[in-house]
Amino acid sequence: MVEAVIFDVDGTLVDSVDLHAQAWVEAFAKFGKQVGFSAVRSQIGKGGDQLLPVFLTAKERAQFGDQLEDFRTELFMREKLSQVRPFPQVRALFQALAERGIRRVLATSGKRAQLEHHVKLCEIADLVDAATVREDADRSKPAPDVFVAALGKLGRPDPARVLCVGDTPYDAIAAGRAGLRTLGVLCGGFSPASLREAGAVALYQDPADLLSKLETSPVLASGSQVQPGA
Repeated sequence: MVEAVIFDVDGTLVDSVDLHAQAWVEAFAKFGKQVGFSAVRSQIGKGGDQLLPVFLTAKERAQFGDQLEDFRTELFMREKLSQVRPFPQVRALFQALAERGIRRVLATSGKRAQLEHHVKLCEIADLVDAATVREDADRSKPAPDVFVAALGKLGRPDPARVLCVGDTPYDAIAAGRAGLRTLGVLCGGFSPASLREAGAVALYQDPADLLSKLETSPVLASGSQVQPGA
């Protein structure tokens, strides 16, 4: 059994990936850049520091990158945040981990204000031991910084005793760079193949599916390479 589970938030605990992608599309358009929804969606899971270089030149980033990112954040908070919904059984999953003495940590490339909203939405404020956000890291996923920061808040346990749960390949890549294994969830819309290729050791449909299979999952059977639900 592991000591702690570190959860991504967007696309993992709450259904927000499409909303983030749409906010980016609208923000790019505001600054004269036409970027397709699918292209942006494939990059969700990264913070702006990692996402903007995919679509903007170095000159464009210097000219208006910060303004574009600020506009996108404000747009998301103003028009998209109220549309976010939690995935089923998030609180029940956190309760099941708490009952087994497994610590629960959140690690997101999102901003703190968004995280606070999502924690309240999922009704898990009393079940979260620690959280790291974009502001706590020099670089967002797929850099390992947010997971390294999360390990620090846990007191730097042996990474072999910690699991991550995330919906994007960037979660699995970032976790792997921090020496952590990842359980992939498919509710964020990324393909099973992309999650496996990025290093996910097991796949589940969503938090409810992980909860229903918790007893046979790597959470309670540390070291298992079985891929339930794959």
